[in-house]
Amino acid sequence: MATPLEKAKLNPDSMKAKILTSARKLFGEYGFHGTTTRMIASNVGIDISTLYYHWGEKGNLYEAVIIDMNDGIRAKLMEVERIIKGRPLATRIEIAIDQLVDYLFEHSELSNLTIFRYFTQNRHDCSFDERIPEYISRTKETIKFFTLSNFVDAKE
Repeated sequence: MATPLEKAKLNPDSMKAKILTSARKLFGEYGFHGTTTRMIASNVGIDISTLYYHWGEKGNLYEAVIIDMNDGIRAKLMEVERIIKGRPLATRIEIAIDQLVDYLFEHSELSNLTIFRYFTQNRHDCSFDERIPEYISRTKETIKFFTLSNFVDAKE
């Protein structure tokens, strides 16, 4: 059975996708603790019960936002890798930096949530919050692979 995130990705016009988009922006602006489910529901123009119907608890939605953002940055890195493959090293670095900086500006919530996660204290233990480094480390490993594989290509 598909997860709510998979369903939202399959149908970008669905209520699940609208809620996810709103949550992504609000969590990016206010962090997990500064964002309420009422804020998200109000931003989408729905009742809070509709939000809970589609996503369950706030933590479920937050975790989906983190996974979605991680998937997005991974896809962007793969796209950049395809663009720069076979080019001279200096050109690859220039294109990669331009592409990734543009992506981060277009998706500022990615940087904001990473900063919130590492520079704020949680008011209580959140099991989903503990898994965020796992998602970020996957992205880090993707970047490491991306960088090393291109360096090896440059030597050949």
